[in-house]
Amino acid sequence: MYFNEKGKANTKKTIELAIKAAKEKNIKNIVVASCSGDTVKLIKDNEDLNIICVTHAYGFQKPGQNEMPDDVREELKSMGIKVLTTTHVLSGAERGISTKFGGANPVEIIAHALRMLGQGTKVCVEVAVMALDSGVIPYGEKVIAIGGTGVGADTAVVITPAHANNIFSTKIHEIICKPEKF
Repeated sequence: MYFNEKGKANTKKTIELAIKAAKEKNIKNIVVASCSGDTVKLIKDNEDLNIICVTHAYGFQKPGQNEMPDDVREELKSMGIKVLTTTHVLSGAERGISTKFGGANPVEIIAHALRMLGQGTKVCVEVAVMALDSGVIPYGEKVIAIGGTGVGADTAVVITPAHANNIFSTKIHEIICKPEKF
C-alpha cells in the first residue's frame, strides 16, 4: 500500500497492515521504532508476537537523556513489550566524526541511499539491525519492521536483518506500506 502523504496520520493503518502481514506470513517478531511508546502500544494486544520497541539512543536530543520517560518504558515492559535503547547503527559514532570534521562516512551513505525509498524504510532497516545485534530477535528469520517519517509510523517491511558487521546481507523481502511522497 502506498500512502498519499508521509507521517503520523498513517500510524494506525501501518500497524494494521503490519499485523495482518505477520499473521499471513507466520512471522512472530515485530520491531517498532517508537520514542514516546504511542506507536508500539497499538500492537500490545497481540500476545503471540515478540514485540520490540526501539527508541532513540540516549543523547539523541539532549546529552545524558532519553526521550522515552521511565514510566512509559516500565508500562511497555509490563505489557510484555521489550524496549531496546542502543546506538543507532546507521549513524552513531560516524555522525559525530562527520559533524566534527565535515564530509560523509560509509554508514551515512548507506542511510542516505535507504532514504531514496523514504525515511521510514531507512528506519525499518536500522531498527531491525539494532534488534538483531542486541539479541532480542533471532538470527536468520524474517521479521516485520515498522518505522516512520518523524512522528508515528508510515512504513512497514518484511526484512531479514543481518548483523551490522555484515549489513549488506540484510534483505528487504517486501514493502508492506510506505508513503508515496516523502
